[in-house]
Formats: sequence, structure tokens, C-alpha cells
Amino acid sequence: MQFAQRMSRFGEEIFAALNEKKLTLESQGRSIWNMSIGTPDFVTPVHIREALAQSAMDPESWKYTLRDIPELTQAVSAYYLKRYGVTVSPDAIMSCYGTQEGCGHLAMALCQEGDTVLLPDPCYPVFKAGVLMAGAEPAWYPLRKEHDFLPYLPDIPDEVADRARFMIVSLPSNPVGSVAGPDTYAQLVAWAKKHDVLIVHDNAYSDIIFTEEPGGSFLATPGAMDVGVEFFSLSKSFNVTGARISFLMGRKDVVDQVRLLRSQIDFGMFLPIQKAAIAALTGPLDSVREQCRMYQERRNTLCGGARAIGWDIPDNRGSMFVWAPIPAPYTKSMDFCLDLLEKAGVLCTPGSSFGPHGEGYVRFALVLPPEKIREALASIDRSGILHLPA
Repeated sequence: MQFAQRMSRFGEEIFAALNEKKLTLESQGRSIWNMSIGTPDFVTPVHIREALAQSAMDPESWKYTLRDIPELTQAVSAYYLKRYGVTVSPDAIMSCYGTQEGCGHLAMALCQEGDTVLLPDPCYPVFKAGVLMAGAEPAWYPLRKEHDFLPYLPDIPDEVADRARFMIVSLPSNPVGSVAGPDTYAQLVAWAKKHDVLIVHDNAYSDIIFTEEPGGSFLATPGAMDVGVEFFSLSKSFNVTGARISFLMGRKDVVDQVRLLRSQIDFGMFLPIQKAAIAALTGPLDSVREQCRMYQERRNTLCGGARAIGWDIPDNRGSMFVWAPIPAPYTKSMDFCLDLLEKAGVLCTPGSSFGPHGEGYVRFALVLPPEKIREALASIDRSGILHLPA
């Protein structure tokens, strides 16, 4: 069987390789503390589950929807106005089966074969995958410690910026946990206008921020609607990861093209999921705020506890991820991850899987309660992995 040449663009899925090792150790009776994949362990609020269940009991709900129902796009529009102070017309909003699917469709709608797309380095791997599926070429812009892991636009050569179709920005960032303020977004808008580049902002973690200022939306920036779109995910804020609920909104001509592409391969989001999304967006937000507090407690437990045993992990400012430099004498993040799993039973993700500048770091997902994180740290300390001879 001859397979499509495009499949050669994709490497081995790192999470699958690490999971295979984890299963082997568990079969030997080993305890494993899994902080690799960012799947929240919190319970989905009951009013969201009830909305889905009630809709699912209606036989009419099991037919093709063909479109987003008006109540859904209106709920997103009202939420954005209330939460972020942003006015987005309902006809400039469309649902996606998660931002992962949305990224793939966006790139296919915008890119010709061989086009250039600017991607953060390190970044969430699906950003690269979506670009490769469209036959475009990624151009990396580095996120460096000396710039607080934020986009540093002077690093991007003018000739690269001028040929780029779009630039993906993810703040708060997965994996590095950096948070942007209004100045960063304003600089992006001005830069995008200068180079005629579309900004694509991934807004997945604006409810998980540990700074004094609440998380915001890129689209709240003056001029952003002219140069950008934003993916808005319910997954982490409302613990609905399996339902795959995300939205693309902003510049209408871009949203229209992605909607047109999706209409060729999809018959609309399952109605009970749309009803669950409406319940999330129009319901109480107490659990969202409490969940942020709990993530911060986990962050403090992991980063502060690591520093207490001799591993200098700085506090992340937002998202459900911690970006940790690997300890000496290790130089390869995958080697350290495998040793950490083997020696301490702690599973994290190598930074190299997030892009070239991810090497030298590992990512922890804050998906365990504080007492389990303390157990993991104790196991790391006992293993001696932090005190190996150079």
C-alpha cells in the first residue's frame, strides 16, 4: 500500500512513546505520578452535564445540526462582551471540534503549498501539525527566557514577516506558562499591520492566571479585529476536554472561509454538545475562579517544593503547565524524562517535543492534587536524580 507523501511530515507521537514506557513500569507494580498530558482532573460542573443529558434525551437532537444554532453564537458573543469587554458579532463566530481541529482547518483555508507560517518555539505541537497538513512551512520565532518567554518581534527578520501568511500566538502559553499584558498585544497589532500578517491567537488559558490582572483577549486590543482571529476553548476553564468545544472568532472574512471549508467535511456540532456549551457560557462562573485558585496551589506546591529539594523551577505566571529547566548533568530533555520515569516514577514531557528551543526543559501538567505532587517530589528526592555527578 502506497500512502500519501504528506504522512512523512509527521514524526513519532512523543506522548504515545512515553505512555508505552509508563504502562511497562505499571505492569511491574511501580507507582507512577503522571504529569505529562494536560487533561484536567476536576469535575465538570453539574449544570453543564445536565444540559447535555437533557438535550440527549430528545430524539430530535440526534439529527444533523448542519450549523451552529443561533443561541450558541449569541452566547459566545455575550460571554466575550461580559468577560473580556469585546464585541464580536455572532456571524463572526463559528464552533470547532477543539482548537486542534480548528488549527488544521484554518491553515488549509489560508495557505497555499509552500507558504510560510510563523510559529512560537517552543509551542503546542498541533500548531506545527496544522501547518504541515496544509503543505505550508513553519518559520519559528523563539520564546526566550530573557524576554519572559514572550514574542520578541525584533527577532523576526522583515523578509520572513513579509512572506508569512499568519502568525500563531498562544498566551498564556502552553508549554512555557508566560502571560502577556496589553502592551504585548498592541505591539502585535502594529507589527501585523506593518507586515500584512494575520495574527491567530490561541486563548485557551485566560482563566488560569496567577497575576494580579485577570486574563484577557487579544481581540480586546484596538485594531485586533482588522488583523486577527482568536480560538477560544472551553476545555480547561469548564473541564469539558472530551467534548471538544472551541470557537474561532474575529476577522469575519477569515471565519467565513474556515466555515466554508468545514461545511465540506462536516455536518455540524452535535446538538447536546452545543447545549452544554451554552450552559457553560451562560451559567455561574464560581467554579472557574475556584479552579484557578486550586491550580495556583498546585503550582506553588510543585515549584516551591522542587526548589526546596534543589531543583530551581521558577513559578509559571499562567496556564496549567510548569516549564522546568532540566538539572545538570543532563543536556537532552528526552534522556532526563526517561530517567525521571525510570528512577522516580514521575512522568513529564520533554521540552524538545515542543520545538527546537524547548530543548533543555521539561513540561509538567498540573493535573495532580497537592498531596500527590508532594509524593512525586519526595520520590524525585529519594531517587538522587537531582544530585548526579557532572
